[in-house]
Amino acid sequence: MTAGREVVVGLDQVRKHYGETVALDGVSLEIRAGEAVAVMGPSGCGKSTLLNLIAGLDRPSSGRVVVHGEDLGAMNETGLALFRRRRVGMIFQFFNLIDDLSALDNVALAAQLTGTTAAQARRRALDLLDELGIAGRARMYPAVLSGGERQRVAVARALMNRPAVLLADEPTGALDSHSGEQVMDLLLDLHQIGQTLLLVTHDERLAERCASRVVELADGRVTAERTLESSR
Repeated sequence: MTAGREVVVGLDQVRKHYGETVALDGVSLEIRAGEAVAVMGPSGCGKSTLLNLIAGLDRPSSGRVVVHGEDLGAMNETGLALFRRRRVGMIFQFFNLIDDLSALDNVALAAQLTGTTAAQARRRALDLLDELGIAGRARMYPAVLSGGERQRVAVARALMNRPAVLLADEPTGALDSHSGEQVMDLLLDLHQIGQTLLLVTHDERLAERCASRVVELADGRVTAERTLESSR
């Protein structure tokens, strides 16, 4: 149960428009500590815009976005960059790893950008890769890793700075069925140990497996919410 837990992500009547196009139209949403929320809906419904606003990658046209007690609309660009590094972990469909860095260095870089020493960052990175079952691939470069291994590296990178919320944008969308199942299991494990998750996905299986709640969007509005008891 998450009732009574702190609100990690809060959106209040958020609108976002790009010229004449309205991407989000008065969205209000709360995500509490330890929840795993899946945001679903057709292409163009506003899912990615919602994710970008919570990550501080974009700003609302009106309304408030508050993450871990910080009002993102009140921050300048430097503040938003620090916020992203320290409070939010992001997992992308196509991994977004740096090809010229090993798996270990891809993960360690996230901590080094916040001022952690290289030695400390590499120790934590190796610990995370070990926890995710791929420490043996730490010295390998992304090009020689499987899709599932690359996504595990991306998850480790996202967890490096102990984020208040982990954001995942179609995390199984570029994976084969076997690798996708492995990543689903990993996300479920993270949910079960209390990591707050927001998953943007078209995959009903991912939502059913990993989320405690589903929020459905259409035309930039929340049209339905449902609780999934089976994930706990």
